[in-house]
Amino acid sequence: MPHLPSAGILLKHGFMLNYVWSFLIVTGIIAAALFGRLDAMVTGVFDICIKVVMVIALPLAGTIMLWLGIMRVMEKGGMMNVVAKLLSPLLRILFPEVPKDHPAMGAITMNIAANMLGLGNAATPMGLKAMTHLQELNPNKQSASNAMCMFLALNTAGFTLLPMTSLNYLNAGGVQNPQSIILPTILATICSTTAGILAAMFFQRLPMFRPRPDDVVATAPTTSDAQPAASKSGEASAKPYRMPPVRAILVYGAASAFMFGALLEFLPEQRARVLEATGLQKLLTEADSDAKAAAAREKELKAQAPVVVDQPKKEESVWRKQLLKLSTLTIPLILIGVVLWALARGIPVFEEMAEGAKEGFGVVTRIMPFLLVMFVAIVCFRDSGALMLIEYALRPVLSVIGMPVDLFPLAIMRPLSGSGSSGFLNEIIFNPASTDHLRYTAAILFGSTETTFYVLAVYFGSVSIRRTRHALAAGLCADAVGMTAAIALGWLLFARV
Repeated sequence: MPHLPSAGILLKHGFMLNYVWSFLIVTGIIAAALFGRLDAMVTGVFDICIKVVMVIALPLAGTIMLWLGIMRVMEKGGMMNVVAKLLSPLLRILFPEVPKDHPAMGAITMNIAANMLGLGNAATPMGLKAMTHLQELNPNKQSASNAMCMFLALNTAGFTLLPMTSLNYLNAGGVQNPQSIILPTILATICSTTAGILAAMFFQRLPMFRPRPDDVVATAPTTSDAQPAASKSGEASAKPYRMPPVRAILVYGAASAFMFGALLEFLPEQRARVLEATGLQKLLTEADSDAKAAAAREKELKAQAPVVVDQPKKEESVWRKQLLKLSTLTIPLILIGVVLWALARGIPVFEEMAEGAKEGFGVVTRIMPFLLVMFVAIVCFRDSGALMLIEYALRPVLSVIGMPVDLFPLAIMRPLSGSGSSGFLNEIIFNPASTDHLRYTAAILFGSTETTFYVLAVYFGSVSIRRTRHALAAGLCADAVGMTAAIALGWLLFARV
């Protein structure tokens, strides 16, 4: 078998996530330079730096502290073991590396249950707790274990029984019978979950995804070893680095494209002619007008909100009332159940709750850098016009496979960003030109998967995993299958609506 000279380097650094992130950054910057959107992209990058800390991380810290406190009380009272036994037969198949009575089983069960009920704020802290326990069992602390990759595949697949976010968006948009998406969304998430499980099981057997030993941290050499170490260091530094031919072509090509775009900054008239001749100017204008229209609609809805509150409320359907009641009761039931269970076992509830909550802020400080670098790449890719360019290039292919072109931005953004994908979903729902078939299908697609890159950044960042192995590949397989199932179910059930 021929040896791949760069395979070891790629695997050592967890090449998949690194290359995806680099693609988003490089493509975004080049597209922004070519389209004259560097100012907008840079503004978006600095805005997201503030948003990650002030809007995402700090509010998340409070939620994480609350739920980590609850889970510590559950652990001390033995409640986690009871919860783990409920799904023990299935979890033993999916996580053979985890001992039967290990606390990780209970945390995994709680996370899956929270995801099924659509309790996103509760699911994340439970997932972080599960990752902490799985890291305790992980022999290679810098590489994701098979159990971690399987757990991430389940989370990115996003199996749910109550797609509350999609239902709320459809209801706000005045779409009739929004409950129609519940069954197809469940079926789509079953498909994505099955695909994620099978992909994780398959990829973990491949040699390219085998776990690697941790890097040895270099220590200061002794006096006797100083001279040989310096000699070896000099020999290593004397060896020139040679880029593989393919990498050299990509690097120099990207640099040349950016230099051309940077040159166009000083030649705006020539840039306008190029964009006009290629038809890209029309696409950019349409994208900008759609964004402005969406912002105007959002302001209009916010302005009307107080008036709507004062008016008599429209009678809600029975199914929606029951779902809202179930959603409202879930968290209070968990809280009172945990407290009463702990009191019955003689657990000092307040002290244990506070002790568990202490971990929350430390978790947030660990995941904040990972969130920041991921969102910076997403903003570069989104605000530069690169997403629009890819959509334009793939339109003929999308027409052949029968995928609605309007769904493509949502499908691309869904694994990257929850807020970005919800923006595209709202654009489809509130657009008067959208058909009900398109609205239903978009809602099913939104609920069929999770934000894969966000989940990977948060969960692996919380335990300082550097090599994600096959977690991203399994997550993207789950996304692809879930989205395909969503589009197919939307076509089968709502094509004539």
